Amino acid sequence: MQKPEVVIFDLGKVFLDFNYAKLAQNMKEHCGVTFEELQAALNQSALLHRYETGLITSQAFFEEVKRVSKFRHDFEAFEPLFADIFTPIPEMIALQQRLQTGGVPTYIFSNTNEIAVKHIRERYPFFADFSGYIFSYEHRSMKPEARIYEVVEEMTGRKGGALLYIDDRPENIEHGIERGWQTILHVDPAQTISRVEMILGAWKLS
Repeated sequence: MQKPEVVIFDLGKVFLDFNYAKLAQNMKEHCGVTFEELQAALNQSALLHRYETGLITSQAFFEEVKRVSKFRHDFEAFEPLFADIFTPIPEMIALQQRLQTGGVPTYIFSNTNEIAVKHIRERYPFFADFSGYIFSYEHRSMKPEARIYEVVEEMTGRKGGALLYIDDRPENIEHGIERGWQTILHVDPAQTISRVEMILGAWKLS
């Protein structure tokens, strides 16, 4: 089996857990709708999909959220409430740091949005230590659409088995497999770390 030259990581549920119920909890006292209505509007909704595909701006996204939620404040008040949904996963952050400092290029490959990325850059120092970033909103394409996988290959300059891809969503992993990438379906840190060490063991991770 070919030894991977680059490791591609998903972001959510891999390095940072997230919970849109926390977002609804953050916002509920500032809105004129029920908690359940807030969750329906914000949790993996069609509106969020449009935003994370780069089809609407952050301001336009906010205006629509404000309309459906009856949010009573401005964008500056909304932004930290919307972004504060993450919890770091230390074991995976440590793995990436071992790889990057050991000379293995690492990339973030994420369906995400501008507000979240801004917040993560400001809050979590590990996020600065990648070789590159592929964000859905910047390329107007979301996993598992073929186009954004092509962007990964273009940015890394690698294809097929030279790429090792780690993601928690089976449908995203499946498209990587179709492109000949080596893949790990992320279930928990211990299992993923063990698999990475097995695949890259000759690189003597330390």
